[in-house]
Amino acid sequence: MSRSLNLKLIFIMLLIIVLLMTVVLAFLIRGVQDFHTAQFYSQMESVFTKTELVSELRLAADEGDVARMNGILSVFSGELGIDRINRNFYILDGMTGEVLETSEPDKNTRINITLNILQAIRGENALKGNSRAEYMDVAIPIARSGENGGFVVYIIDNKQTVQSLNDEIFSLILEAVIIGFAISIGITLIISKTLISPIQGMTKAAEAMADGDFSRKIRVESGDEIGILAKTFNDMAMQIETMLEELKKAEKLRREFVANVSHELRTPLTSIRTYAETISDSRDIPQETEEEFLRVIINESDRMAKIVQDLLELSRFDSGNSNMTVEEFSIEQSLRDVHAAIALEARRRNHVFYLELEWKLPNIMGDRARIEQVLMNIISNAIKYTPDGGTITISSGSLDGNIWVSVEDTGIGIPQEDLGRVFDRFYRVEKARSREAGGTGLGLSIAKEIVTGHGGELTVESTHGVGTTVTMTLPIEGVSRGD
Repeated sequence: MSRSLNLKLIFIMLLIIVLLMTVVLAFLIRGVQDFHTAQFYSQMESVFTKTELVSELRLAADEGDVARMNGILSVFSGELGIDRINRNFYILDGMTGEVLETSEPDKNTRINITLNILQAIRGENALKGNSRAEYMDVAIPIARSGENGGFVVYIIDNKQTVQSLNDEIFSLILEAVIIGFAISIGITLIISKTLISPIQGMTKAAEAMADGDFSRKIRVESGDEIGILAKTFNDMAMQIETMLEELKKAEKLRREFVANVSHELRTPLTSIRTYAETISDSRDIPQETEEEFLRVIINESDRMAKIVQDLLELSRFDSGNSNMTVEEFSIEQSLRDVHAAIALEARRRNHVFYLELEWKLPNIMGDRARIEQVLMNIISNAIKYTPDGGTITISSGSLDGNIWVSVEDTGIGIPQEDLGRVFDRFYRVEKARSREAGGTGLGLSIAKEIVTGHGGELTVESTHGVGTTVTMTLPIEGVSRGD
C-alpha cells in the first residue's frame, strides 16, 4: 500500500509540474512573440517617421538613384536593426515589386510578394503585421515627383531571433521540469511520511481490530485533518472496546439471570412435585399430613407466582412500558399507612418500631402505589434481616426541593464487598436465609427501578453486624408525564 500511494503521489506531483510548466511555456512563448513583434513595428514606425530619412530617400528616388537609396538605408541600418542575417532591407520597383537593391546582395534576391508589399505598391504605408506569422515585414512607398511609379522600401525579419529565444526558454523550462521532478520526489517522500504513516498505522490497527485486538493505538503527531482522523480512530477503537466489554458483562449478567431464574423456579417446582407425588403415591397418608403437604404446595406455588410477577414487572421497566399513574399525594400519609400495615409483624418480632416525621411534610407528585411498594419492600427487609428485639427507625424530611425517607435498622448488615451489588437481580447476601424469609432477590431491583423512574435516588449504607440504612430521595415536583 505504501509503495502504491508513493507512486500515485509522485505521479500527481509530476503531472502538476508538467501541466504548470506547459502553461508557463505557452505564455512565455506567446509573450516573447508579441513583445518582439510589437517592438519591431514600433521601431520601424519610429524610424520611418523621421523627416530626414524620408526626405533623403525621396530626393534619391526623384533622381532615380537606387544605389544612393541603398546607401541612405545602410546609414540607418543600425536604427532599423539590419543585421544582414535575420533582418534585411530591399528596394523594390514601385510598379512590379521587382528587387532593385538589397542589404544582402550575395543572396537570392527573389522575395515573395506579401500583403504589405501590395499595400505599399498602392501607395500606402504598411507598418503592421500579425504576431502569429512566420516573419515580420514593413513596406514604405517612396514616390517620384511628377512621374508615375516610384520605389518601395521593404524590410523583413525572419523571426530567427525570436525562435532562438524561444528555444532558450524551452531549454530553461525543460531544465526546470527536470529539477522539479527531483524536488517533487523529495517532497513526495516527506508528504508520504507525514500522510501515509498515520494511514499505515490505521490500517494495522484496523487489522488488529478485525482480529479482536482493540488495544493498539495510533500515534497522533499533528493537529491537522490526519491527526484528527487518527484521534477519532483511537476514540472509536476505545468506544468499541468499551462497548464489547459492556456486551460481555451484559452477556454474563444474562447468563447469570437465566441461571438464577432457572434455580429459583426449580426449587419450588421440585418441592411441589415431591409433595404432590407423595400425596399421590401414599393412600394411607394421615389427614393432617396431607393438609400440611397441600399447604406447602400452595406456598411454593405462591412463591413461583411472586417470582414470575416480579420478573414481568422488571421486564416492563426494561422495555419502558411500565406506565406510572402520576398524581399529587401525601407522602406523610403513605408513610403512616405503611407503618401501620407492617407494625404487627414488627411487634411479632419484638422490634422497637419508630416513625419520626418532619413537621408538615409537603405533598409530592408521583405514583402513590409504586412509592408505597418501595417503602413496603425496604421496611419489610429491615424487619426480616434484623434479629428479634432489634430497632427499626423510619424518618423523613424535605431538603432542597426533595423528600427523603430513611429506614435504619440494627440488623445483620451487609459486608462492604457486597454493597455494590445489592440492587442486582437475584443477588442475595445470605441466600439461604433470604429464601427462608421468602425473598426472591428481586425486591430491591424493582424498588431501584421505581425510584429511578420518579427521578429519584435509592442508596444503601451498611456495616456488617451493626445495621443498615436505606435512603430514598424523591423530587417534590416529580417528573413530567413524558419522562
